Amino acid sequence: MSEKKLAIIATKGTLDWAYPPFILASTAAALGYETQIFFTFYGLQLLKKNMNLAVSPLGNPGMPMPMAMDKWFPVIGTAIPGMQAIMTSMMKAKMKKKGVASVEDLRSLCVEAEVKLVACQMTVDLFDMSSDEFIDGIDYAGAATFFEFAGESDINLFV
Repeated sequence: MSEKKLAIIATKGTLDWAYPPFILASTAAALGYETQIFFTFYGLQLLKKNMNLAVSPLGNPGMPMPMAMDKWFPVIGTAIPGMQAIMTSMMKAKMKKKGVASVEDLRSLCVEAEVKLVACQMTVDLFDMSSDEFIDGIDYAGAATFFEFAGESDINLFV
Protein backbone atom coordinates (compact mmCIF):
# COMPACT_ATOMS: atom_id res chain seq x y z
CA MET A 1 0.00 0.00 0.00
CA SER A 2 1.35 3.41 -0.94
CA GLU A 3 1.67 6.32 1.45
CA LYS A 4 -1.47 8.41 1.94
CA LYS A 5 -1.40 12.02 0.76
CA LEU A 6 -3.03 15.22 2.01
CA ALA A 7 -3.22 18.38 -0.12
CA ILE A 8 -4.25 21.67 1.49
CA ILE A 9 -4.90 25.05 -0.14
CA ALA A 10 -4.41 27.96 2.30
CA THR A 11 -5.93 31.24 1.15
CA LYS A 12 -6.41 33.25 4.35
CA GLY A 13 -3.83 35.41 6.14
CA THR A 14 -5.42 36.19 9.51
CA LEU A 15 -4.44 34.79 12.90
CA ASP A 16 -7.55 32.65 13.28
CA TRP A 17 -7.22 31.23 9.76
CA ALA A 18 -3.51 30.48 10.20
CA TYR A 19 -4.19 27.59 12.56
CA PRO A 20 -6.21 25.15 10.42
CA PRO A 21 -3.65 24.46 7.67
CA PHE A 22 -0.75 24.05 10.09
CA ILE A 23 -2.67 21.94 12.62
CA LEU A 24 -4.12 19.68 9.92
CA ALA A 25 -0.81 19.34 8.07
CA SER A 26 1.29 18.60 11.17
CA THR A 27 -1.27 16.05 12.38
CA ALA A 28 -1.39 14.35 8.98
CA ALA A 29 2.40 14.24 8.80
CA ALA A 30 2.50 12.67 12.28
CA LEU A 31 0.05 10.04 11.03
CA GLY A 32 2.32 9.23 8.09
CA TYR A 33 0.68 11.23 5.32
CA GLU A 34 2.79 12.89 2.66
CA THR A 35 1.50 16.43 3.08
CA GLN A 36 1.62 19.60 1.03
CA ILE A 37 0.17 23.06 1.65
CA PHE A 38 -0.28 25.41 -1.30
CA PHE A 39 -0.35 29.03 -0.09
CA THR A 40 -2.06 31.46 -2.42
CA PHE A 41 -3.33 35.03 -2.24
CA TYR A 42 -3.58 36.16 1.39
CA GLY A 43 -2.42 32.75 2.61
CA LEU A 44 1.09 33.82 1.59
CA GLN A 45 1.19 35.88 4.81
CA LEU A 46 1.66 32.56 6.64
CA LEU A 47 5.00 31.98 4.93
CA LYS A 48 6.52 35.35 5.77
CA LYS A 49 9.54 35.49 8.09
CA ASN A 50 7.86 38.21 10.11
CA MET A 51 4.22 37.30 10.45
CA ASN A 52 2.10 40.12 11.79
CA LEU A 53 -1.22 38.30 11.87
CA ALA A 54 -4.39 39.82 13.27
CA VAL A 55 -7.91 38.62 13.98
CA SER A 56 -10.62 40.18 11.87
CA PRO A 57 -14.26 39.88 12.91
CA LEU A 58 -15.30 41.29 9.55
CA GLY A 59 -16.98 38.54 7.56
CA ASN A 60 -16.66 36.15 10.50
CA PRO A 61 -20.09 36.19 12.14
CA GLY A 62 -19.45 32.80 13.76
CA MET A 63 -16.77 34.25 16.06
CA PRO A 64 -17.88 33.53 19.64
CA MET A 65 -17.99 36.66 21.79
CA PRO A 66 -19.14 37.45 25.32
CA MET A 67 -22.37 39.26 26.24
CA ALA A 68 -24.16 38.45 22.95
CA MET A 69 -21.68 40.69 21.15
CA ASP A 70 -21.65 38.17 18.30
CA LYS A 71 -25.07 39.50 17.26
CA TRP A 72 -23.92 43.05 16.53
CA PHE A 73 -20.14 43.31 16.85
CA PRO A 74 -19.05 41.93 13.46
CA VAL A 75 -20.91 44.79 11.79
CA ILE A 76 -20.49 47.72 14.18
CA GLY A 77 -17.32 46.75 16.05
CA THR A 78 -15.03 46.82 13.06
CA ALA A 79 -15.66 50.56 12.73
CA ILE A 80 -14.20 51.26 16.18
CA PRO A 81 -10.56 52.40 15.85
CA GLY A 82 -8.08 49.98 17.39
CA MET A 83 -10.64 47.20 17.86
CA GLN A 84 -8.81 44.74 15.60
CA ALA A 85 -5.63 45.15 17.67
CA ILE A 86 -7.59 44.64 20.90
CA MET A 87 -9.28 41.51 19.55
CA THR A 88 -5.96 40.14 18.32
CA SER A 89 -4.39 40.67 21.76
CA MET A 90 -7.36 39.00 23.44
CA MET A 91 -7.18 36.00 21.10
CA LYS A 92 -3.42 35.58 21.59
CA ALA A 93 -3.81 35.82 25.37
CA LYS A 94 -6.61 33.24 25.39
CA MET A 95 -4.59 30.84 23.22
CA LYS A 96 -1.57 31.21 25.48
CA LYS A 97 -3.69 30.65 28.59
CA LYS A 98 -5.19 27.49 27.04
CA GLY A 99 -1.77 26.19 26.01
CA VAL A 100 -2.36 26.48 22.26
CA ALA A 101 0.88 26.52 20.28
CA SER A 102 1.75 29.70 18.40
CA VAL A 103 1.42 29.85 14.63
CA GLU A 104 5.20 30.12 14.39
CA ASP A 105 5.62 26.95 16.47
CA LEU A 106 3.07 25.06 14.37
CA ARG A 107 4.75 26.20 11.17
CA SER A 108 8.13 25.05 12.51
CA LEU A 109 6.58 21.71 13.42
CA CYS A 110 5.37 21.35 9.84
CA VAL A 111 8.84 22.13 8.51
CA GLU A 112 10.39 19.55 10.87
CA ALA A 113 7.79 16.98 9.79
CA GLU A 114 8.73 17.60 6.14
CA VAL A 115 5.39 19.08 5.13
CA LYS A 116 5.99 20.64 1.72
CA LEU A 117 5.17 24.36 1.88
CA VAL A 118 4.51 25.82 -1.56
CA ALA A 119 4.07 29.52 -2.37
CA CYS A 120 1.91 30.25 -5.41
CA GLN A 121 4.34 31.82 -7.86
CA MET A 122 1.59 33.70 -9.70
CA THR A 123 0.43 35.37 -6.48
CA VAL A 124 4.00 36.18 -5.41
CA ASP A 125 4.46 37.91 -8.77
CA LEU A 126 1.02 39.58 -8.66
CA PHE A 127 1.74 41.22 -5.28
CA ASP A 128 5.38 42.04 -6.16
CA MET A 129 6.64 39.96 -3.24
CA SER A 130 10.27 38.95 -2.84
CA SER A 131 11.60 35.56 -1.79
CA ASP A 132 13.53 37.48 0.90
CA GLU A 133 10.21 38.05 2.71
CA PHE A 134 9.58 34.32 3.11
CA ILE A 135 11.02 31.64 5.37
CA ASP A 136 13.74 29.40 3.95
CA GLY A 137 12.96 25.99 2.56
CA ILE A 138 9.70 26.70 0.76
CA ASP A 139 8.97 25.87 -2.87
CA TYR A 140 7.48 28.16 -5.51
CA ALA A 141 5.09 26.68 -8.05
CA GLY A 142 1.92 27.30 -9.96
CA ALA A 143 -1.51 25.76 -9.76
CA ALA A 144 -0.68 23.08 -12.35
CA THR A 145 2.12 21.77 -10.14
CA PHE A 146 -0.20 21.73 -7.14
CA PHE A 147 -2.81 19.81 -9.13
CA GLU A 148 -0.26 17.09 -9.91
CA PHE A 149 0.04 16.43 -6.16
CA ALA A 150 -3.64 17.06 -5.35
CA GLY A 151 -4.74 14.73 -8.14
CA GLU A 152 -2.93 11.86 -6.44
CA SER A 153 -4.00 12.82 -2.91
CA ASP A 154 -6.40 10.88 -0.72
CA ILE A 155 -7.67 14.08 0.91
CA ASN A 156 -7.89 17.63 -0.50
CA LEU A 157 -8.81 20.54 1.77
CA PHE A 158 -9.47 24.20 1.04
CA VAL A 159 -8.98 26.39 4.13
